[in-house]
Amino acid sequence: MKNAKAAVALFKPSPNRLETKAQTTNSAARAIIDAEAVAREAKTAKLRRARLEMEERALLDAPAAPAKKKSRTAK
Repeated sequence: MKNAKAAVALFKPSPNRLETKAQTTNSAARAIIDAEAVAREAKTAKLRRARLEMEERALLDAPAAPAKKKSRTAK
């Protein structure tokens, strides 16, 4: 049975030159796309944190609105 593994490896079709180039291009493109996605998600998270902090500061720094006077109704 030792030779069975060697025979499978020997007769296994190897990819041709064009398939190998396509695989290389595909893996490079996927790596670039994945890196861009990670960078985009990091930027979105950073901007979201900044917006939430800005909104929180705006709420804390905003002066209290003066109380409205009640209008008199005519009898």
